[in-house]
Parts: sequence; structure tokens; C-alpha cells
Amino acid sequence: MGDRIEHDSMGEMRVPEEKYWGAQTQRSYQNFVIGTEKMPEEVIQAFVVLKASAAKANASLGKLDEARKNFILQVCEEIAAGKLEGNFPLAVWQTGSGTQSNMNVNEVIANRGNELAGEKLLHPNDTVNMSQSSNDTFPTAMHIAALLAIKTRLLPNLDTMIQTMKRLEEENQGIVKTGRTHLQDATPIAFSQEISGWRSMLEHARQMIVDSLSGLYELAIGGTAVGTGLNAPEGFADACAAEIAEMTGEPFMSAKNKFYALTSKDALVYAHGALKALAADMLKIANDIRFLASGPRCGLGEIFIPENEPGSSIMPGKVNPTQCESVTMVAVQVMGNDATIGFAASQGNFELNVFMPVIIYNFLQSVRLLSDSLRSFEENCVRGIRPNREKMEENLHRSLMLVTALNPYIGYENAAKTAKLAHQENISLKEACVRLGFLNEEEFDRVFHPEEMI
Repeated sequence: MGDRIEHDSMGEMRVPEEKYWGAQTQRSYQNFVIGTEKMPEEVIQAFVVLKASAAKANASLGKLDEARKNFILQVCEEIAAGKLEGNFPLAVWQTGSGTQSNMNVNEVIANRGNELAGEKLLHPNDTVNMSQSSNDTFPTAMHIAALLAIKTRLLPNLDTMIQTMKRLEEENQGIVKTGRTHLQDATPIAFSQEISGWRSMLEHARQMIVDSLSGLYELAIGGTAVGTGLNAPEGFADACAAEIAEMTGEPFMSAKNKFYALTSKDALVYAHGALKALAADMLKIANDIRFLASGPRCGLGEIFIPENEPGSSIMPGKVNPTQCESVTMVAVQVMGNDATIGFAASQGNFELNVFMPVIIYNFLQSVRLLSDSLRSFEENCVRGIRPNREKMEENLHRSLMLVTALNPYIGYENAAKTAKLAHQENISLKEACVRLGFLNEEEFDRVFHPEEMI
């Protein structure tokens, strides 16, 4: 297909005939050929919610007629349904305000709406962007996209993982194993207690994430260019936020201080910090699981995990903890994203942060990776964890730290002497204790019960 001529305030541009975008989108498409990262689909969908809500608010305030409102809503429905896929091509690495992506959405809605109307009813700036500025719409879309991604993708997968941990905890009641601190043998622990630690980490991380969402409910819409609300009619901010809340089912509201809402990105920093906490917990849990499953003969070998694929191109029969490795890579990526978001949020000058595309790109990548990783880890590893009871029993009774149970009877220093002798001579604690004359065999048997140490 050929091209058509579109124009903006800077002049004419040739645009592919089959695309609905206009001149400003085409300029950005040509001027920012940087990387492969495109504006996330979640941001485009958030803009759909915003543009539909703005049209409704403008109509309710007498600024927009019903015909134009309805064509905007019709195109928004098409975009939401994926019917205009391929019309949002812009790179993340564009203007730091996200202006060009805002205009990309405006132009697509205007051109497609005019096609439906059979006449030029809609203008990307005057109609679709009415009462708005990129400087308040892009941060508004960021908050909508971030919150919905967490609530619709991340939390459900996290909840499934928590439920699986609860099941494992119940199924492994009564199994006693050696605990470990500093990668060294420690006093006994129930396997169910160890699992409960993992479960509680995830529950606490979940609560932190939920608590962090409050700032995302505040929207910049209505602040327009610098926070003053220039060209937005009185009542627009609240009306638009109310429409967004209605469309999403979430209690979004207009931020009380628009100067803050345009220039500060601390709500996203705070929420991503909670995502980083989840990533840290996931990395720790994955490491615990792969160490406990290490072996099969020369490692700890205290649990069995599913064997999903061959682990080596040269060592026949080798199977690796690949799901654990995937989780840990996701975790470090999220931690890197957190650094990027923190640096980006600290930048920008005066009335506007101009690092917004990179902030939301990294934020949504973290949500997506954590969500998918939780699902994969639960389905392909965690739900299939089984205890190696024999190995746990063997390791438990070989642990020198069981000597801690003797402290009340022979004292700390004598217990230490007992452990050291047992280690040096490669004998049991019982043999060492009796040889040193601290207890006789009957006395030792009466007070030494590892299963009661948990």
C-alpha cells in the first residue's frame, strides 16, 4: 500500500496509508529508532480508559457534543478489543514526557473516528485531547496501567503460590530435619516450619504491595501543562477521575495537588519497592529450594523437585533446578529495574518529570516478569516438592548441633567439648558425651530427643 499526507503544526508528513496514526506519531517513529522496546500495551490500554473517560467528562460539562463523544468511545472500544493492533509503534526511548505516545493515541482515535463518521468530526488535539495535556495524561495512564497490572496479573498468581505453600505446609507436618544458619548445621526444625517461613514471606510481601497501591489511586488528570489546570474546565479533574473509577472498578481519584502529581513519581517508586521486596523473597525461596534439592548424591538432597528437562548437553542423566534459576534471574532483573526507576524519579526539572516512559516500562516489566515467574515456578516446581524423609532423618542425626539439647544438663562449655570430640573422632554425640564422663548412656538417652527440639 502507499502513503497519505498528514500534517501537524510543523508541516506535512507521509504516513502509511493503512495506519491510523498521524504526523506527530510518524515524526516520533522516524526520529527515535532506538532499541526494540516499544511503549507497553498496558499503557495503551490505560490511555483508552483515560480518553474514553475524558470524553464522557467533557460531554457532561458541556464541552463536547454527543456525536463526537460517541465516536471517541467507539474507537476506544475497538482499541481495547485489539482491533487496531499495529497502530501504536513508538519506542520507549522518546520524549521523557510521553507526549508522542499521548498524541499517537489521540491521532489514532481521531482518524479512525473520522473514518467511522464519514467526515472530519474529530481533531487529535482539539477534540480527543480536550481539557488535557500530555503532562497530566501520561502520568495518569502510568498510574492506571501500574495498578491494574498488579491487581489483575500479579496478585492472583501470588495468591496461588501462597495457597500451594499452605498445602505443602500441611502435608509435611511431623517431619523433623536439621536447620541451617550461616550454611552450617543448626538445631532441628520441622519441615513444615521451614515451609511456613516461605509462606509468610510471600504473605508479608503481598501485604506490602497492597499497602503501596494507595498512592497510585491519585491521578494527575486535570493538571494540564504545569499543574495549574489551564484550559481544563472547572470540575473536569474530578469528573474524569470518577469516570476512570467507574470504568475500572477501582477507586481512582483526582490528586489534590497537581503540581506534585506532575513532577513527583514517588508513588511508583514506593510501589516498585514493594515489588522489589517480593523479588528478594522469591530469590531467597528459590535458592533454598535448589540447595535443599542439590545432589542427587553429593548434595543436601533433602527434597525432590520435578525433573522437567535434561540439564546438560554433555553429562547424560543430569537434571538441573531450572525453574529456580529462572526465578533468580527474574529477581535480579526486578532489582535492576528498581534502581532505574529510583534514578529516573529523582530527575526532571521544575514542574515535570521527564523520565516517565522508562519508569513505566521498567515498572510494568517487573510486574509482568514477577507474575509469569510466580505462575511458572508454582506450576513446574513448587507444587511438586516432596520430602526425602530418609535423607532428612540421616542428616538430622548426624548433626553435631543436636548437642544444644544437652546444655541444660552438662552446660554450654561441656556441650562444646562433646561436639568437638564427636567431630574430631567422627563418633556420635552419645559416644563423645559418655567418653568425656558428662553423662552415662541411660542419662543421655533420657534427655536427648531431637524430635522434641522443634
